[in-house]
Amino acid sequence: MSTYMAKPAEVERKWFIIDAEEKPLGRLASKIAQVLRGKHKPVYTPHVDTGDYVIVINAEKVKLTGNKWQQKKYYKHSNYPGGIKEITYEKLVQKKPEFIIEKAVKGMLPHNTLGNKMLKKIKVYAGNEHPHQAQQPKKLEL
Repeated sequence: MSTYMAKPAEVERKWFIIDAEEKPLGRLASKIAQVLRGKHKPVYTPHVDTGDYVIVINAEKVKLTGNKWQQKKYYKHSNYPGGIKEITYEKLVQKKPEFIIEKAVKGMLPHNTLGNKMLKKIKVYAGNEHPHQAQQPKKLEL
């Protein structure tokens, strides 16, 4: 008896839609990462991208517990001396609400080329509308 290894050509991909309204960011991101990796399938293979596509709507209404809206900060650096910039998540959700979910999911995926492929299968939208009706996505509950 041998272990089954999925081949990239044999992987069937489905589309799922998740409503992020009033969902905690961490729990939402871990569920999305699980679906993107393909861990919810019996044919999961660690070195093959067996995951599905995920559409996230209402990203601007995601929930952070406690005082994280004011205390949690996102940092970026321009690679020049004194070039560090910080922004609170409260301001970041007003500028780019999609970025918060993408960043949380990226941290839960492998940090290599396989993880980069998986990250391309997530589509995040701030509002309730999305242009992927033709794919007939199935609703996925948290």
